[in-house]
Amino acid sequence: MSNYELIHLGGEKGVTGSCHLLLVDGLKIMVDCGMVQGDDQVIPMREWPVKATEIDYLFLTHAHMDHIGRVPELLEAGFRGEILCTHPTKILLQPLLRDGLGFSDWSRKKIKTYLKLVEKLSRGFEYGRRHDLRKGINFSFGNAGHIMGSCFIHLQMPQATVVFSGDLGADDTPILPDPEVCGDCDLLVLESTYGDRRHGDREHRVARLRELLEGIEGKVLIPAFALGRTQELIYELDRIGVSVPVFVDAPLGLKITDIYANLRKYWDQEAKRLYHSGDDPLDFDELYSVKKFHEHQHIKGLPGPAIILAGSGMCSGGRIIDHLQEGIENPENEIFFVGYQAEGTLGQKILRYHKKSDGYVIIKGKKFMIKAKVKVLSGYSAHADQTGLLDWVAKMKHKPGQIKLVHGEPHARRILSETLQDRGYSVKV
Repeated sequence: MSNYELIHLGGEKGVTGSCHLLLVDGLKIMVDCGMVQGDDQVIPMREWPVKATEIDYLFLTHAHMDHIGRVPELLEAGFRGEILCTHPTKILLQPLLRDGLGFSDWSRKKIKTYLKLVEKLSRGFEYGRRHDLRKGINFSFGNAGHIMGSCFIHLQMPQATVVFSGDLGADDTPILPDPEVCGDCDLLVLESTYGDRRHGDREHRVARLRELLEGIEGKVLIPAFALGRTQELIYELDRIGVSVPVFVDAPLGLKITDIYANLRKYWDQEAKRLYHSGDDPLDFDELYSVKKFHEHQHIKGLPGPAIILAGSGMCSGGRIIDHLQEGIENPENEIFFVGYQAEGTLGQKILRYHKKSDGYVIIKGKKFMIKAKVKVLSGYSAHADQTGLLDWVAKMKHKPGQIKLVHGEPHARRILSETLQDRGYSVKV
C-alpha cells in the first residue's frame, strides 16, 4: 500500500491564499488556488515542487478569491487538468474571476481567452454523490454552509481518506443550509479562522442591526464582500423593513445577487418559505441598485440618512474606498464592519485606530481622520466560530486519525489546537 504526501502551498500559516497539493499514486491533486490578502505571504509558482502542467486535478471548495484567485495564473502556467467543484461554484467562477482579472494588467482579449478555458475545464457536481476519479480514488462534496456552492471535500483513496473542510459556515446563516455532517477520515485538513473566539448571538443579530439603524442621521457605510455577505445583509435588511434608502453600490454584488436568486434550489427552508409566500428575501421597496459609475458618483454626494453596501469587504479596493474618502471624516456617518478584516488591510486599520482621538488612516496617499462612528456587528461572520468548528468535528461518527489546522492566524490555530487536544484529538498545527 503506497503512501501519500500533502504539501501546503498557501493558507497553512495564514488566513488567505488557500492552496494544497496532494500527491498520491502518481497523481497530483490540488485543492484550491487562491490569492493572498493583507500581510499573508504568497509562494511563487516557480517555487512549487511540481509544475502547473503536471497537475491532474484542481478541486475548488468555493468561489471566494482567496480560494480561486490564482486559477488564471495556474492556467497561464500551463495547467490543463480538470477543475472540479459544485454546480453553484461553477456558475460563480466566471463573474468572480472576470472581476478579479479586471484589476490585472491582462488585456481584454487575454482575459476572455482564459475565462473560456476555465469554462472548458470546469465540471460541476451535486452535493452528496460519490464520483470516481482514477486509480481507485473517489470523492464527494458536502455542503459547508459558508457561501452559495461552498463544500468540504471527502477524498477516499486506497490507502487513506482525507477531508478538506474548505471554509465552514456558521449555523443559522441566512439563505444557506447549515454545514452538513462529515463522514469519517484519517486526516482532516480543518480551517481555523475563528478557532480562538466565539461569535455574538446570531439569534438576536437582526434585533441588534435594527437597534443600530434606529434614528440614523448620516450614511451607514457597510464594506461587504460581493459574494455571500452582500446577499446576507440584503436578506436581513428586508427582515427589518428599513425605511431609509439602501444602495447596493457593487456591480459584482448585484450580479451575484441575481445568481443567488436563480439558485433557489440551494436555499435553506426558511428562505424558500419566504419566497413562496410572496416575500422575496433578496428584494424590497427601499433597495436600489447602483450599476453605472455615474450613479455611483451621484450617491457619493447624497446626504443621509442612507445605507450603502459596497465592496470590497476588507476595504482593500472597490467603490467603498470612494465612500470612505467622502464620509469617514463626517461624525454623523457610521461604518459597520460585519466580517473578518485581515491584518494589513484598510478595514483592519480603521478598526485599530478609530478609538484614538487622533486616529487616522491613509487612503490613496491622503490622510483622513476617523471621525465617523465605527461599529462591529458580531454574529455576521460567514465562518464557523470555535464552537461551530468543535461541534462539526464532534458530529463525525469516529474521531479523525489526525487533524491538520490551516487558514488561521497563529493565535487562532494554537487555541483551537489546544482545545481539540483537550478533547482527545490528535492535532498538527
